[in-house]
Amino acid sequence: MRTLLIMLSLSMFSFLAKGQNKWGFETAVNTLLKGSIDTIHSVALLEMIQNERVVLLDARQKSEFEVSHLPGARHVGYDDFDLSVVKDIPKSSTVVVYCSVGKRSEDVGAKLKAAGYQHVFNHWGGIFDWTNRGMEVLDMNNRPVKRVHPYNELWGIWVNNYEKSYEPR
Repeated sequence: MRTLLIMLSLSMFSFLAKGQNKWGFETAVNTLLKGSIDTIHSVALLEMIQNERVVLLDARQKSEFEVSHLPGARHVGYDDFDLSVVKDIPKSSTVVVYCSVGKRSEDVGAKLKAAGYQHVFNHWGGIFDWTNRGMEVLDMNNRPVKRVHPYNELWGIWVNNYEKSYEPR
């Protein structure tokens, strides 16, 4: 039922998605998130990355990660996420998990918190917010690119400033 309500909410707000419609995007993201872990917004995350040691975990599908990802990010997935892939990360580390908009990353972040990780944040708005603000993403060869995987056509309405690409190049 919650999924149906989310999809209806997204459809209702999709007409607001032309350009950078801050209100529509914020409403959609806030509808999806449960508030189960602390969030960090893109500008604050960029500042955090520049000023301290942060572990960035990408909770998207591998195909999404291969199109582009945040600099320094490590793919951990969502459907197949397993705590064994992060066993090398000290539980005292600052960990920020992101996905497209913050839903999948919130779920992965909650699993990390439950496993004893002390400083876990969910990147609010995910890579969509990051790229809509013009912040750098990299391809698999660590080259800056201006494209992002939109997850699917419906979610792609929130990708505004970068090319939408389903395949890495």
